[in-house]
Amino acid sequence: MGKVFKSVDEIQFNGVRFIDARFDLQDKEAGKKAFEEGHATGAIYIDLEQQLSDMDSKEGRHPMPSKEKLASVFQELGLRYEDQIVVYDQGAAPFAPRAWWMLTYAGFPNVVIVNGGAPALEAKIPFTKDIIKYPPTIIEFDWKDELYAPRQAVKAIVDGEVKATLLDARAAERYRGEVEPLDKVAGHIPTAKNFDWEQLKSNGQLKANDALRQKVTPDEQVVVYCGSGVTASPLYAVLADEGYENIQLYVGSFSDWITEYDVEKGTNE
Repeated sequence: MGKVFKSVDEIQFNGVRFIDARFDLQDKEAGKKAFEEGHATGAIYIDLEQQLSDMDSKEGRHPMPSKEKLASVFQELGLRYEDQIVVYDQGAAPFAPRAWWMLTYAGFPNVVIVNGGAPALEAKIPFTKDIIKYPPTIIEFDWKDELYAPRQAVKAIVDGEVKATLLDARAAERYRGEVEPLDKVAGHIPTAKNFDWEQLKSNGQLKANDALRQKVTPDEQVVVYCGSGVTASPLYAVLADEGYENIQLYVGSFSDWITEYDVEKGTNE
């Protein structure tokens, strides 16, 4: 899959298409306001809930959008497959990885994430309040279905029909079922292991560490999930950046799983 994260010093800025994915789950207008107050020149804004989720669906709290919806979003933004796309958020957050995953799933071949986000980027290049509207494009999409795990694929893993490791990206106490601030059921998907995505944060960046490398190995089939498919995205992106090839994202995640199936509590480790 190639390198996912790049520092600002590694990015060739000539001709890139910037996507600003800043968002705040507690203040859903904050990302767009930050974009309007200043963004990389030529950047377009993409919204987690309005564009990268299907909030009308019942399949989780940030449900997987249909291919038709994603196709419409990316074409309306004026993106092309030949674009060199650089995505950023506020830094060490899950929102640029969510956008990166959706773009990669949609077949865009040249997408990277700015490690360090907007603060690192603004220290390197000027930010502006000018907003550019690009003409819509027409794309013949080459969807990468192998990157996505729907609920039934996860059920096959739980039932032992498919050999793969489920990796829960939530905090350990939520995984164990000791607390659950967001969903109506506490616990985790049966057989899943746990690796809190927050452990990937390092000085405003997202980076793999030995604990992650010991949790899952590159020869495993790994399906990552979280509560609603958002914070699993950085875990997926870091694994991809490390060269793991057999990885999938269960976008519906725990909030989708509990609509149909039982959970476990405790630990599988």
